[in-house]
Amino acid sequence: MTNLEKLPVTIIDLLSNTIILRQTAPYIPVKELHRLAATSKSLRDIIHNQSEAWHYLNLTPVKRAIIDSTPIDVGGFAWRAERMDESLTEDDFYAGPLRGIFGNLHSKRILQYVQTLVLDGLSVPADLVREIVAEDRYRVKVLSLRQPTHLNMSKLQQVLRYVCRPTRAEGTPILKALYVFGPKDAPRSFTTALEAPPNVRELGVMSSSGAQIGAEWNQRSSNSLASNLLDEESKWYGSTGRAIKRPLSSWPETLAVCKGLINFDAVLCRGPRHDITKVDSKDFLQPTIANVALGSSGCETCGSCPEGPAIFGQSPDSAMPLLGPVPSHSSSLRATIRPEQRPDGSFPKLILRCEDCLRGRWCEQCNRWWCEDCYQEPVSRAHHTRTEMQQLELRDELQRNGWASVERGVASTPVKVFSKLCVEHCLVGEMMAGAGSNGMWG
Repeated sequence: MTNLEKLPVTIIDLLSNTIILRQTAPYIPVKELHRLAATSKSLRDIIHNQSEAWHYLNLTPVKRAIIDSTPIDVGGFAWRAERMDESLTEDDFYAGPLRGIFGNLHSKRILQYVQTLVLDGLSVPADLVREIVAEDRYRVKVLSLRQPTHLNMSKLQQVLRYVCRPTRAEGTPILKALYVFGPKDAPRSFTTALEAPPNVRELGVMSSSGAQIGAEWNQRSSNSLASNLLDEESKWYGSTGRAIKRPLSSWPETLAVCKGLINFDAVLCRGPRHDITKVDSKDFLQPTIANVALGSSGCETCGSCPEGPAIFGQSPDSAMPLLGPVPSHSSSLRATIRPEQRPDGSFPKLILRCEDCLRGRWCEQCNRWWCEDCYQEPVSRAHHTRTEMQQLELRDELQRNGWASVERGVASTPVKVFSKLCVEHCLVGEMMAGAGSNGMWG
């Protein structure tokens, strides 16, 4: 048979290849995936019976997954009929849309294939989360619950502590990564251009406008993914200051219980003051979320930190925060925490601390900091509060004789940080800028 007599490659031939199906399926909306399966028996068998088509499931853009707060209607989805039942609980009502979708996927024997599940911004009560992480019909390893609605965080923590209890069944929990603290990923952008590239006749089935749109979608999605990944990575690995804005004071105990079992898009501070064996009891700090990213350069004096930087592949996984966006093609914990490699093949160093560990030793303006081994804040500084008159006197003294003269007058140990600003670089400029403008020193 000559080349002219050969039949062109079809979409069935392409999707029959599990590698192509796994790489393609995450970019096809769920609704369109069902429509594609309805076009032929062959495609239905491929899509409904192959785990690669469903390992990643993002329900965020699905209209059916969004809670309907309108008055009770006539007909509609089956779950809406339950809204007329007086025994229906609030959680049952708000979990209705997603339960309906999961029930449908389970009846088609698809739910068992879902390993990465994204429910960002949807109505996800804690009881539904319990079902996802505890019931056998779910096999979810990576779950994203960022900016959900109707989710009681206290109940969620109870669920997580329960599934990670010491008496849990062997091999549980299946869930390995939970995104819950960060913002939702930006929606993927898709092109509407229908122009085909040059020499399309040489591409066979790939010359179709649909195939070309798909190729451009894939390229733009890859570019968007790389950009978002770098943004998320720089938030944690760069010298960016506060990586988490909102307080998470109720979560440290839960992260401690789940340590080594479930990773989060936040980690506990590893500073020495959180280790009772390394500090006096009066200096000990309870477990706290590390919310300040200090970069990889370390302490201004020693260039490191007492606990040692966390490095991917060398440090425990529990020391590495999950990085967004949620991986589309892998449901392993390694894929969720892996930063980009440097040109020399190494991975960047990660130094994160809580604000309690950094009080009096971290400049909030330039992000310079000094570790416990290199700098002990003078006691006279640690609890010293200045009146407005004392601030004016301090400013005047600084203008006349410089910081060194003021420093000698208040403490024998050189002060590195004063009023949350480093003395050597940021304090003088801030004081001068505020001298005549009613600023912090005016």
